[in-house]
This record gives sequence, C-alpha cells and structure tokens, in this order.
Amino acid sequence: MKLLALDTSSVACSVALHIGSAVFERHEEQAREHTRLLMPMIREVLAEGQVDVSDLDAVVLGNGPGSFIGTRIAASVAQGLAHGAGLDIVPVSSLAAVAAEVFAKTDANAVVVAQDAHMNEVYLGGYCRGDANYPDPMFAERLHGQVPIEELESDDAGSRIAAGFGWHRYPALAAANASMFDSFSDIQLPRAKFLLPLGAIALQCGASVNPKDIVPAYLRDKVAEEPCQDGS
Repeated sequence: MKLLALDTSSVACSVALHIGSAVFERHEEQAREHTRLLMPMIREVLAEGQVDVSDLDAVVLGNGPGSFIGTRIAASVAQGLAHGAGLDIVPVSSLAAVAAEVFAKTDANAVVVAQDAHMNEVYLGGYCRGDANYPDPMFAERLHGQVPIEELESDDAGSRIAAGFGWHRYPALAAANASMFDSFSDIQLPRAKFLLPLGAIALQCGASVNPKDIVPAYLRDKVAEEPCQDGS
C-alpha cells in the first residue's frame, strides 16, 4: 500500500510516506511555519520514495482536533493533492496518532491524550490498546477543562499513560488526574509516521472520503466562545 500522511494540527509539521515496507518521514516542530515547510517536506518524501502523488492509494490526513489554522493548512493541502490525483482522503484523529505512538513504544494498556485547546481547555481523547496496537476509543473526543476525567474513575484499564502537550500546558489538569496514571509520557505531538497504520486500517474498512467532503475536527464551533464552566 502506498500512503502519504500529513499532520499540522500542532506546532509540529509532520509528513510521512509508506511504500511497501519502507517509511520516509519529515518532522519539524516550528510554530507558525507550516505553510513554508509542508510542501517541501512532501516533495522530499515523494522523491525519496520515487513516486508521484498519482501513484498513491490515498492521502492520510491528521484531521485534528488541534490548532484551527494548522488543521486547515493540512486539510487544504491534502484536498489539493488528492483532488488533482483523483485520490480519496483518509481522515484520522491526530489525538489517536499520539496514542498509537505510545502503544508502539510502551506496554501501556490505555492512553489518555490531551492537547492544548487554549481558553484553559484541552482536546481530550482516551484509547485502549486494540489489535495490532490500534487505539480503540474509550470515550468520544471532546473539549475538557482542568478537572478530573470522570471516565477514568470507574474504568480499570490496567497500565495507563497520559500523553500530549496539554498535560504540560496545564499543570492543574495533570494534578487533578495524576492518581489515575502510571506515568506522564514525553510524547507530546502527533507524528505523521503513526498516522500511516491507522490510515491503512481505515482505508481497508472503507473510511476514505472524497476530498471535497473533508471536515476538520475542530470540536469548538466558535473559536472565540467562552469555555463551559463545568469542564465538560
């Protein structure tokens, strides 16, 4: 399978190409540089893999939730590439990509990922380890305040790790939930390399979409609205 994966939902600009058993990757953490970095990265990995966009089976998009502008950048580029080559896009959660990296590098049974959503909130996702390290959702991704995560209080998932930049951005959130975790991971941002296996599974399951139908997962409909006071 030949897949190109993109993610710019965080301060990381990340691109990866899967060709046969080989993976070619570019990953840089530079805020507000995605527009400058993304297309050169794509050209570089395609050149290394010796393929054109038209040779791909699909484009895998890290579809957020994350930065409003960043998520739009990857979505727009993915739409342009896929439309021009007659390909579908496979949208994959950027939070799940972080969980997939944790599962690949640890023996944790569950991962809870928190990314900075500003306004004293995080984008929150919880995942159990599924077959082939696939992140199976424990609950729907959502905005969450700096309060305890109720689902963790009643769920005994075994070894559980917290990952994502949100835990570092909001120490109060980490303190409110510290007893629920075995450790806090230093894996903070999504890497396109870990979107690839999730995209391959989704593609095989028929979860690809026409480029014009891509809807970024912002979670917050109004980026300037006040957050809920109950933390949910």
